Amino acid sequence: MLQSRRIAFAAMPPAPIRAGFMSDKHPSSWRAELGATLRLAAPLVLANLLWMAIGTTDVIFVALLGQEPLAASSLAVTQYMLISWALTGLTGAVAPLVAAELGRGRHAVREVRRSVRMAIWLAIGTGLAGVALCGWGEAFMRLTGQDPQITVRAGSFLSIIRWAIPAMVIATVQRTFVAALGKPFLATLITAVAVVVNAVGNWAFIFGHWGFPALGLEGSAVASVVTSYATVAAYALVIARDRRLSRYRLLGNWWRPEWQRLRELLRIGLPIACIIVAEGGFFSSAAYLMGRIGAAELAAHTVALQIAALAFQVPFGVGQAATIRVGYHFGAADRNRIRMAGKAALWTVFAFSFVGAGIMWVFPRQVLSLYVDLADPANARMIALAIQYLAVAALFQMFDGIQAVVAGALRGLQDTRMPLAIALFGYWLPGFGLSLGLGLFTPMGGLGVWIGLAAGLIVVAILLIWRWHRREALGLIPV
Repeated sequence: MLQSRRIAFAAMPPAPIRAGFMSDKHPSSWRAELGATLRLAAPLVLANLLWMAIGTTDVIFVALLGQEPLAASSLAVTQYMLISWALTGLTGAVAPLVAAELGRGRHAVREVRRSVRMAIWLAIGTGLAGVALCGWGEAFMRLTGQDPQITVRAGSFLSIIRWAIPAMVIATVQRTFVAALGKPFLATLITAVAVVVNAVGNWAFIFGHWGFPALGLEGSAVASVVTSYATVAAYALVIARDRRLSRYRLLGNWWRPEWQRLRELLRIGLPIACIIVAEGGFFSSAAYLMGRIGAAELAAHTVALQIAALAFQVPFGVGQAATIRVGYHFGAADRNRIRMAGKAALWTVFAFSFVGAGIMWVFPRQVLSLYVDLADPANARMIALAIQYLAVAALFQMFDGIQAVVAGALRGLQDTRMPLAIALFGYWLPGFGLSLGLGLFTPMGGLGVWIGLAAGLIVVAILLIWRWHRREALGLIPV
């Protein structure tokens, strides 16, 4: 996260950063670091939850169309989100770079502008590549043996929603910028507006209100595209109108390349993108396994995973805060505060994990009632399966939180290559191996798939926490 007034203004982090990192002016203390982490993480967590509310809104509206459209949208969104999140991970390398530049303090305005500008370049180029990649989505679904009728509907949905990818990646860069500059609450406000835009869009485009044609399932995809570009526009407006954020002139000399900075983004970001592909592909593979087991299993998996993903947004937000806090101290070469930043993030996620797991374990039906009609006999089998899957999700909440936060802290140290190796091993050997074996070759079916998901998360969490504790011996801390 003085020779003259003019020099100080040019070289030091701007006022919102100094306010955001207020505790850095005082002697190191656990309480100060925990407070700084919570002040940064809280609005990011809320923004993440609101962003998940967008997906939840889509599920709720599509579920009104029936089980088959819900299954089709699940397959399409699985591919769309995997590609989108991989690209946001690639450009997400801007977070540790900006944080370190602010921690070093010298020429922060200029250096931050260069990093963000190159990240936006990267977002545009890779976003368009993501759109092209989605063009083969339906063919890939056929190769995995999905139901032909569901595959056709999923392909139609994907052909529309893919155009939201460039905007989604650009918005992530904008969000990282405002958060690192000490104003994460702006991300919360903008995401809250996006929830409303998406809900209205679903209502209008799916059912044909306000003179729009009733597009059915495809209407939800149109709403997602509109929401993504509206989000980019909102960030651009806020950054331009905020006095301190506008100082960075992010669009100034936007045509000028910074090749060294672009290489730095790729060096750090490519492993992050691959980690997301490894993890996202791991969970996506579960959806395809469920599709081979049965439509009820796939629908139950979709709803249960949506709930687990909603709970994951808290450790995910804390992990984002850990990247900025650790990265800030990494730039300042302060190993004691690096340790405290990681410790604060871990204890925060420990506290939440107990709460989230308890809710899933004790009140599964109440949670499911937010997504499906419990009284409808047609949903009885799907609900029974979803309750089983939620019980497994409750058990792996702690490990899911640990891997998210420690991965974020290691990114703050610009350590991404070995975490990639850990992710590839943990998710795809013990994780997918168990999901495949228990899911397709034992009577456990869908429950076996979820046990495999839990195993992968547990292995990755243990290996990442080991690497974090060995950070100094491994030479990850600046001298």
